Amino acid sequence: MKPIKVGLLGIGTVGSGTFNVLKRNQEEITRRAGRGIEIAMVADLNTERARELTGGEVEVVSDANLVVNNPDIDIVIELIGGYGIAKELVLKAIANGKHVVTANKALLAVHGTEIFKAAQEKDVMVMFEAAVAGGIPIIKALREGLTANRIQWIA
Repeated sequence: MKPIKVGLLGIGTVGSGTFNVLKRNQEEITRRAGRGIEIAMVADLNTERARELTGGEVEVVSDANLVVNNPDIDIVIELIGGYGIAKELVLKAIANGKHVVTANKALLAVHGTEIFKAAQEKDVMVMFEAAVAGGIPIIKALREGLTANRIQWIA
């Protein structure tokens, strides 16, 4: 089975950490998912720094549109921050049938409704676990484990 191809948007502090975690845990991810994962592209305005951080292992581009429009990319990980260009890129990725992962609280707070509606229409997922509750895996628990309960508030 072909590997899941991932494109990273931004490789600053969070992006480089994400890149390293994904690279370091490739075997475990493959074992658990039953399918390999390959970081295929990284977009960052500072391509020189991005090449240094990735060790020249992946294609580095300065134009994030090349990632979200690439037909070979399955999942886009948005690590840019803010809610201007990030929103535009996330919506383009969704329109192109790509799943999206983000830790961008501002983006979800301001444009979450529009993003989730677009994802639902294209039958793709938007994952955001680390954007909520300091990275505690609460969303999955709320969505799957507590579906029979009525939640009134979270402190």
